[in-house]
Amino acid sequence: MTSDRPTGPSDLTDPRRYRPPVPLVEGDRLRWCDTVVAEIPGFRPLALDLFRPLAVEPPVPLVIWIHGDAWRAGDHRGEPAPPAAGRITERLLGDGFAVARVTYRLSGEARFPAPLHDVKAAVRWLRGHAGELGLDAARFGVWGESAGGHLASLVALTGDDPDPVLTGHFGIPRVSDAVQSAVVWYGPSNLLSMAAQSHPYGLDRGGPEGLLLGGVVPDLSGEAAAASPVTYVSAEAPPMLLVHGALDRVVPAAQSRELHDRLAALGAPVTVRIIPGAGHRLTGADLTAPVTESLEHLVKTLS
Repeated sequence: MTSDRPTGPSDLTDPRRYRPPVPLVEGDRLRWCDTVVAEIPGFRPLALDLFRPLAVEPPVPLVIWIHGDAWRAGDHRGEPAPPAAGRITERLLGDGFAVARVTYRLSGEARFPAPLHDVKAAVRWLRGHAGELGLDAARFGVWGESAGGHLASLVALTGDDPDPVLTGHFGIPRVSDAVQSAVVWYGPSNLLSMAAQSHPYGLDRGGPEGLLLGGVVPDLSGEAAAASPVTYVSAEAPPMLLVHGALDRVVPAAQSRELHDRLAALGAPVTVRIIPGAGHRLTGADLTAPVTESLEHLVKTLS
């Protein structure tokens, strides 16, 4: 793996550079738009959108949404996917959560661990400014789908890890990047086992996992293991809900089963829900139950 230690001025980690802007009032919520949480020399600024319900007295719990699209597309501006799940932001706000939609460097910009560093920088910014934003710094959760689910798992399992390779050096320093709950929808958990589980990608440089790591996955076993959530399982993991389509041909359901089994063997609080008849992005299934269960998991674990 490569480090992205800054080479620019030391004030790149000065919290004063990243004070929250004045929010917009949009009906029943406050919104902070395109808010920069970190600047990385040679790359675009990292930004997020934050929504906080006005009907709930602050501080409120926060759910951080991490977008998917194979680590090579997407940003913080889109509504959480898949579309069939309905307006997840609205559902979360209605349940009393603030919602942050974050972005990260894509595989065409930088290879792993850059995207993990970027999501953790967003977590630190949100917690570092929790008082100003009306957030409860002790009640942070993550929810991601596909590639975003992979990153959500890593954030959940490597919170406050002292290894700088897993943490990064940009944005607000010396603030916890731990989260207290995670929902992972059809996310990769072991890049080394995906091929054996009949996954058709990742075996060449053009596959999503190869682009993430910067080469052919079988030739990068060390990097693939370092990028795999199963590497970091522990009994201290926060409560996790893993949701996967039984017929997923992009990220096999065995990926969620494997992560579940490794966590459960250690006594960590984890649930796996395999949706019959559902493909990747839970296509072909009624999403009422998985959305409801995901929301209930967050309400229960962040109350």
